[in-house]
Amino acid sequence: MRFKDLEIVAAGLIGLSSYLITGDVLVTVSLFVLWIVYKLVASDDGLLVLPLAMTFHWMQGTIGVLYLGFLGRSVKTANDTDYQPMVLIALGCNLALAAGIYLGLRMRRDTDALPRPEHAFSFGQIVAAYILTVGFEGSILVIAPMYPTIRQILVTIDFARLGILYLLLRRLTTPRIRGELIALVVAGEVVLGITGFFAGFREPLVLAALAFLEVFDRRNKRHVAALIALSVASAVLAIVWMGIRSQYRREYLEVDQFAASRSARVDRVRDLSGDFLNNTENLWATADAVVDRMWAVGYPAMALKRVPSVIAHTDGAIIRAALLHIVTPRVFFPNKPEMPSDSDEVRKYSGIFVAGREVNTSIAFGYSIESYIDFGLPWMFVPVFLYGVFVGFCYALFRQLIRHRDLSVAFLTVTFWISVYILERSWATMLGINVGFLVYLGAPTVLLDRFLLIRAPAQPVVDDSPPALVAADQYRAP
Repeated sequence: MRFKDLEIVAAGLIGLSSYLITGDVLVTVSLFVLWIVYKLVASDDGLLVLPLAMTFHWMQGTIGVLYLGFLGRSVKTANDTDYQPMVLIALGCNLALAAGIYLGLRMRRDTDALPRPEHAFSFGQIVAAYILTVGFEGSILVIAPMYPTIRQILVTIDFARLGILYLLLRRLTTPRIRGELIALVVAGEVVLGITGFFAGFREPLVLAALAFLEVFDRRNKRHVAALIALSVASAVLAIVWMGIRSQYRREYLEVDQFAASRSARVDRVRDLSGDFLNNTENLWATADAVVDRMWAVGYPAMALKRVPSVIAHTDGAIIRAALLHIVTPRVFFPNKPEMPSDSDEVRKYSGIFVAGREVNTSIAFGYSIESYIDFGLPWMFVPVFLYGVFVGFCYALFRQLIRHRDLSVAFLTVTFWISVYILERSWATMLGINVGFLVYLGAPTVLLDRFLLIRAPAQPVVDDSPPALVAADQYRAP
């Protein structure tokens, strides 16, 4: 990690300006932490998945502070809790996680000279696979609860669809950006996502941004305009979803033909969105609600006031239970008990009776406050750092193991975005998702990569991309 003189000067000026504008030193500290985190997790392979994931991770701990400082608008969490200590803990977790990733990335360097083909599949094969996965979109998630012993495997396989989507988007950005086709694919994914029960439109937008950032040229005005448009679209969709989701979900659960018909859901989302956008008085209130929902420090801040003054530290009980849960997969231990709901932890440690499993709801609590409950300051940052080392090492390992550039990029992007970007995940969930991806998706990807390498001399992959896409991409060494 190197710091250029210009970077240091720019960071100092931004920090000073942010303090003069907001009058809040916590804003300046937050921006400084983001800069350090970005420097720590930046890899040398041209991918920005780790920096972008850690930026979202950072934002979940600081967005309310920035919103209040720069726009002067206070949200419910800021009014109801003593949020500053929890924001500092979240920033500490960001630094510990990033420092661990930095070390893990450097524990395994790729120094061999084995061939690394650019493409594992032709453009036509990717399109066919994408169309097939769209046809099965969501069906695995419906089936998964029926088979609890292999539920994690099925859920991970469903996420593999995002890897195929990323392969498609990446091929549409090189050697030149096919904006119309990218917009068509992303718009279709947004429709699929926003007409589900949850906000499933976020990942397609993030994957589009990551594919675009691989070829982004800051000196190209069209590139800058496209990135701004994508950012604005993401913000607008988040606000619209927050404004319509209560009524939409109520109808989804109560109207049988509505839940069974995607076209009916599309029509209803369009009508609800139009009504919402026409009522400009609700826009700011909904924006406040979006910020408050994304700011993952409310319940943890309440728990911070009660531990250890009311409830003692657990001396590692939470993380031990999470690790035991990981090393006893249900496929081999079908009778193992379910992990407690996050809502149960919120009730116990925050003292607030939130909705729970009895109404099919789980209120997020987050690994950062779980670490504090387990170990207190400063030892709570040790497991966070170790998890970062594990993440960084696995990133470097699979980058080396998967020889085809596009397979490697797709796997790394999907796996480490999903594994890292959320601050409010519990230890059990975060570890389970990460290990699930590495085992159930990573191992098959490595085997597929090896099979394609073996057959390559006899049956070379022919790129049948549209003419604009056929130009040979130069390998960008990781």
